[in-house]
Amino acid sequence: MRILVIKTSSLGDVVHTLPALTDAMHAIPGIKFDWVVEESLAEIPGWHPAVDKVIPVAIRRWRKNPLATLFSSEWKTFRQQIKARHYDKVIEAQGLMKSAFLSRMAKGDKCGLHGSVARESLAALAYRQKFKIAKGQHAITRVRQLFANCLGYAEPAEPIDYGIDGSRFAVGNSTEASIVFLHGTTWSTKLWPELYWTQLANMAAAEGFRVLLPWGNDEERDRAKRIAIGCVDARVLDRCSLEQMASHLANASAVVAVDTGLGHLAAALSVPSVTIYGATKPGLTGTMGQGQQHLSADFPCSPCLQRRCSYQGDSKVTPACYASVDPERVWQKTSALIS
Repeated sequence: MRILVIKTSSLGDVVHTLPALTDAMHAIPGIKFDWVVEESLAEIPGWHPAVDKVIPVAIRRWRKNPLATLFSSEWKTFRQQIKARHYDKVIEAQGLMKSAFLSRMAKGDKCGLHGSVARESLAALAYRQKFKIAKGQHAITRVRQLFANCLGYAEPAEPIDYGIDGSRFAVGNSTEASIVFLHGTTWSTKLWPELYWTQLANMAAAEGFRVLLPWGNDEERDRAKRIAIGCVDARVLDRCSLEQMASHLANASAVVAVDTGLGHLAAALSVPSVTIYGATKPGLTGTMGQGQQHLSADFPCSPCLQRRCSYQGDSKVTPACYASVDPERVWQKTSALIS
């Protein structure tokens, strides 16, 4: 059986889909998947043993100049790739118009979420089979249920298995005890205070850990440099590919993260992690897996689910809600995980 999965982005959403592939691999021996995914995330599906072919798409880039895209060789190549096979099922796992549009180009029986439970209800018009997967569940659980319904097996009761062999990222003869700080994220309200990161870095260094500081853009790189300056043993990493980032994570003693996609990658690699939540909450989309701990802000307006903090009262930090998640509390949870 050959299945096409359409789950293009974001990093967290792509990682959330991996356990469903593991379920299907165990339930249907010999099943193989092709996967349509954003070009920047194309490394990840290939890490799963059930994925045969990755078909990169560049919607984020193409939509900046859609007319030129339609006449480009790049678009022609993508259309040829997605039409090259007839699939037993085409599972559109995102529930968005953009991904539903891509599913219509593929050959095979289209499946997806019912309009009443999809993120964009009109996306369901693209599918022949539509399933009402209840909201109010973790995203991983919903995707597992969707795959089970689409492919006709009972949803497994076993714990989630992302299917990634962490040993592929192992660094030989590495004796450095490190903690990776995933300090970057898209919303300003998700950013843990920079002063707190510096204080936490010194707590980790005092216990013999080197702090590793990755970054993905200029703002994050500058923040990483400032944190490193204030710490006795911290290293700002070079810009990393996802494969390189996975290696740093897999070989770390622990990870401390804000609500960011790389935190889900750490969970998929079973790296002990403490993830900090302020403006958001972990219930439906938080990290899930072995060794995952969450620390949520205890504040009147948290979680606000807003991209900008509107709190007007006095606070020693910004966003104000993180005053309830100080470095001492985070280090206590992190050191307990490591030990």
